[in-house]
Amino acid sequence: MIVDIECIPQPLGTPGDQYKHVEAAIAVAQRSGLKYVVNPMSTSIEGPADAVWVLLRTMHDACLASGAEHVITIIKVGEDADADKQPTIDGLTGKFQS
Repeated sequence: MIVDIECIPQPLGTPGDQYKHVEAAIAVAQRSGLKYVVNPMSTSIEGPADAVWVLLRTMHDACLASGAEHVITIIKVGEDADADKQPTIDGLTGKFQS
């Protein structure tokens, strides 16, 4: 499974740490052990469906736990019915990487 997640907390951070709440969500992805790529507007993650679904919820919750007043999370999910044909980050974007 591959997903793209965009957590949009309000506010994004604090006066001293402009993106604190967004970075709290990214830190959860970093600790997950799953492959992830931080993009300018979102984070792409790949892995087994059961692990990815839990991670998405945990990233959303991390924004609130870090002090955001509220959060909207946008998720795009890509999954193939054939477990051997799951999309991957490298498979979808590898030819565009420098």
